[in-house]
Amino acid sequence: MALGLALAALAALALVGINEAGYQQSHRALQDVGDAQKARGLLNLVLQNVLDAETGQRGFLLTGEARYREPYDLAVKQVEGNLATLQGLYARRPGELTRVGELSKHVSRKLAEMEMSVRLRQSGNEDAWKFVITTDVGREEMEAIRQQVGQLIAISNDELTRSQRQIASSLRLGRIGITLVTLAGLLAFYLYLRQTHALQLVGERQQEALQRERNALEGEVRERTATLGELATHLQQVRESERGFLARELHDELGSLLTAAKLDVARLKSRLGDSPDAIQRLQHLNELLNSGIALKRRIIEDLRPSSLSNLGLIASLEILGREFAEQSGMEIEMVLEPVDLDEDNQLTAYRMVQESLTNIGKYAQATEASIVMKNYGNHVVVEVIDNGQGFDTQRTRPTTHGLAGMRHRVEAAKGKLSVASTPGKGTHLSAILPARQA
Repeated sequence: MALGLALAALAALALVGINEAGYQQSHRALQDVGDAQKARGLLNLVLQNVLDAETGQRGFLLTGEARYREPYDLAVKQVEGNLATLQGLYARRPGELTRVGELSKHVSRKLAEMEMSVRLRQSGNEDAWKFVITTDVGREEMEAIRQQVGQLIAISNDELTRSQRQIASSLRLGRIGITLVTLAGLLAFYLYLRQTHALQLVGERQQEALQRERNALEGEVRERTATLGELATHLQQVRESERGFLARELHDELGSLLTAAKLDVARLKSRLGDSPDAIQRLQHLNELLNSGIALKRRIIEDLRPSSLSNLGLIASLEILGREFAEQSGMEIEMVLEPVDLDEDNQLTAYRMVQESLTNIGKYAQATEASIVMKNYGNHVVVEVIDNGQGFDTQRTRPTTHGLAGMRHRVEAAKGKLSVASTPGKGTHLSAILPARQA
């Protein structure tokens, strides 16, 4: 990548340098071409002005008419201006400027010779102006003017040719530079593509490695989640088993002890008929035993509801609902249809309703609640609905173990628990449990 960038930078710098050098060289050459063409034009104008002045002078000498002198006067004025412009054009070129000075001298002598003949013609001195015409001074100066103009034009032609060569050289240099820069750019682009391909391969390998690691982590998470689910299910089963065992022990052992104690109190009461104080104490003891028996029954019902195995799920839910209504003062509506669930799923439905009512009593601040159980043939729906303050299901605290426990218990029974709640609009819990197959 560094090599490709370096080549690209060098190619760009080379292209800028070549273009700049070609531009400067071509610009100077074009200026030289313009100056050479301008010089050629001025030299031709000077020569033409001298010839026009000579033509006008001869016409005036031959006819004496003033109209023939006008071209002469005009040509004299123009030649002076063209010579001045020519000197300014060659101001920075000493060799050509010297030749222009020589040309100006010859032109001045030629113009002086023509001016003398014109004055003599105007004064009427025929012999004098004819003598001036017959001398070779004018012809020699004219030859010198032609020679100087020809040399300067030849120099301008050489300058023009040299400038054209410079322009052609600049164009060739530009072509070569563009070709080299194009090749360097292609090489840099090839290196860039190669590096990009290598980076792409590295990225693909990294993605594959990350995907393998992600798959391994997901597999480990699934395995551990399944293990934790099995452990939670086992703990629930152990908990229910321990509750059942403890309920039986309390029913059998503690129940027997309390019943025996109550019988002994009855026998003692029948034998102590003459002692009112003892009878009163035995009556109080009997009441305490009755309270203990009632407490024992309530504890046993909490641990393992006997009504579930003796009376069925509907009667157990009705008892649970009535007791909760009496304790909380809340109005409970129950709509319970006969269902066909196995023993474990009956316990699951009972615990779900029990936990829901417990949560309603602790947190919901509701005034009404309803328990609904519907039979759909292949599955059973158990719902608990309240009109309490509700909560935001998206912000349920991680410490809300009641809902998590209900969800796990229902899912362990191959069912599904859904919770719908809105702050201020109550809560709706719904559990779908599979019915017992025929």
